[in-house]
Amino acid sequence: MTLLTQGETYDRMFGIDWQLLADSTLTIIAVVVLFGVMSYFLFNPARKMLNDRKEKIAGELAQAKADMDAARSMREEYESRLKAVDKEADGILSEARKKGLENENRIVAEAKEEASAILERARVEAQLEKSKISDEVKKEIIEVAGAMAGKLVAASLDPETQDKLLDDTLKEMDDKTWLK
Repeated sequence: MTLLTQGETYDRMFGIDWQLLADSTLTIIAVVVLFGVMSYFLFNPARKMLNDRKEKIAGELAQAKADMDAARSMREEYESRLKAVDKEADGILSEARKKGLENENRIVAEAKEEASAILERARVEAQLEKSKISDEVKKEIIEVAGAMAGKLVAASLDPETQDKLLDDTLKEMDDKTWLK
């Protein structure tokens, strides 16, 4: 810009001259170069950092989604395993109940068999005891009959009287006497 003195006239509207154009051009070039240098040293690293951060966040989101899917599938697997365990536990319990009932039935059957064997042994023993007592009674009767016969012989009874006496004694002691 030129300063006008009093006698000079100013014919340009904005006062553009070659010097202003050169300065403006140099300023524009300097700004472009400065912008390029700043872009290279500041903006590109900042863009790179932002892109890296964007990729890191996207990776973390993908990893989180994969982890959630894995957790969901593991939860479903565990739930199915729990259902299977519940079914298996029910099966084990029903099998245990079944075996318990079988054991109970077997024990009851064994007890019944043992009781009937005991009753049979008691009957046999009672029968043996009865026959033993019957034999003892017969022996005693024979001894009594022998003693009576001795007394009769001593009294010199005739044989008919002795036979009659023996028959009367045996009739008195019929089978009912032996079975008591």
